[in-house]
Amino acid sequence: MKLNGPESAGTKAFYVSTPIYYVNDAPHLGHAYTTVAGDVLTRWHRQRGEATWYLTGTDEHGQKIMRTAEANGVSPQEWCDRLVDGSWKPLWEHLEIANDDFIRTTEQRHTDRVQEFVQALHDKGEIYKGGYEGPYCVGCEEYKLPGDLLDGEGPYAGQKVCAIHKRPVEILKEENYFFKLSEYGDKLLAHYEANPGFIQPESARNEVVNFVRQGLQDLSISRSTFDWGIPIPWDDKHIIYVWVDALLNYATAVGYNENPEKFESTFPADVHLVGKDILRFHAIIWPAMLMANGLPLPGRVVANGWLMVGGEKMSKSNLTGIKPQDLTSHFGVDAYRWYFLRAIAFGQDGSFSWEDLSARYTSELANDYGNLASRVAAMVAKYFGGSLPEATAVGDAERAVQEGLATAVAEADRRIGDELDFQGGIQAVFDFIKQVNGYLTEQAPWSVAKDTSDEGRARLATILYTAAESLRAVAVLLNPVMPDTSRKLWDSLGAEASLGPLADQRTGEAGTWGQLAVGATVTKGAALFPRLEEPAKA
Repeated sequence: MKLNGPESAGTKAFYVSTPIYYVNDAPHLGHAYTTVAGDVLTRWHRQRGEATWYLTGTDEHGQKIMRTAEANGVSPQEWCDRLVDGSWKPLWEHLEIANDDFIRTTEQRHTDRVQEFVQALHDKGEIYKGGYEGPYCVGCEEYKLPGDLLDGEGPYAGQKVCAIHKRPVEILKEENYFFKLSEYGDKLLAHYEANPGFIQPESARNEVVNFVRQGLQDLSISRSTFDWGIPIPWDDKHIIYVWVDALLNYATAVGYNENPEKFESTFPADVHLVGKDILRFHAIIWPAMLMANGLPLPGRVVANGWLMVGGEKMSKSNLTGIKPQDLTSHFGVDAYRWYFLRAIAFGQDGSFSWEDLSARYTSELANDYGNLASRVAAMVAKYFGGSLPEATAVGDAERAVQEGLATAVAEADRRIGDELDFQGGIQAVFDFIKQVNGYLTEQAPWSVAKDTSDEGRARLATILYTAAESLRAVAVLLNPVMPDTSRKLWDSLGAEASLGPLADQRTGEAGTWGQLAVGATVTKGAALFPRLEEPAKA
């Protein structure tokens, strides 16, 4: 799914990327968590009226892919094609991810440019040939330092295991090419100090700064013991290290060395969203590579926490992977998109449970939000024949709602658009929803309707217009988070006839009061959040 944002000649797009995901298996909740967050962030900026670019994709080279393909009796390319076309792309479409591009590291537009980038580093004297021996985690595709290893337990007792994958590391000895990463420690520290928001959250920044201060080792950028990768251009006995290959997708996908106009208007990324386990690659190796080739650095590298199940990071190797479709088939796509950003503070670890999602769905989505929309539509139909009445008796209660909306718009815009505090931004909108529910309870339009005088009818009309206009703003504010629900609400309010498509609305204008046209046809459709059928099955 692709949404075309506003285009402005000469204006750099707000560029957001997810990591490119390793296709050794189908995507699980952890992958979808980051991708939905990036989608919401990009949609929010698009709704601000900005040009945007959202990139995701798949990392398809390396030893882990090769071994997985061999175990399944197919070639690495066949394995990647099967997973991308059968699992990854369909899931993003299912979750309404509006990415502008999907980059695959086996595509020629990527592989050719990677070779050119590495060749440029070599020509500048940034790469040399040497030997290396050390513990290597195939799961991470990374040589490990002693502090990254744990003592194995159970069947792995007596062995050193990766702290992330809990599998034994392999001792590898190879003749490789090395990037002079050790020469960039002071430059990186200077950049971190000059740009304190470059790495987020603060805990992630502290981790990286402390690591770099200990001194950096030169980075092995080639492998020679297997051949599933991009060949080193000057020595085809070596392939480019998968992480160097993967990181360069952020440049190759937007026209590096191929489309100067596209590259200039998009690169570098404003926000790289990454899992905290791959933070060092993005906050150390990636900016050092860019520095070495004279390219601008990204605006922010933001590490999200892990989704936890039973105290363990959600992953296939830990057997805690849950398919997003297991949840969307019961709760719906919009509730799924909403829940993880609402329930977990972005940047921190968070635990998922079916019971928590079910409770929040019922309380916040069905009872607070969905019931408000249903009640307002039903009362406009009952008391005014479905035609939105004019507010002619505005008082302090209505002005309080208007002020509440202005606060919610400003708070949500700052938290989501600027701070990536999705939880806080969504909470601001739902606090306003609670305020409108409280307003209806206090004003009791069902009781006011018994007064058939002109004053009574004016008061009833004002209450219902205030509630409907509030819902108009909520539809706009929640559109980046729950696009299908917002479209349904927009249609129910009859908003498009006078305001145009929901996609054309702007976040900053959502708090301008009085946009819904008097006389708009308000209809009560199906419940925005239907009652859940129990018993649920995880």
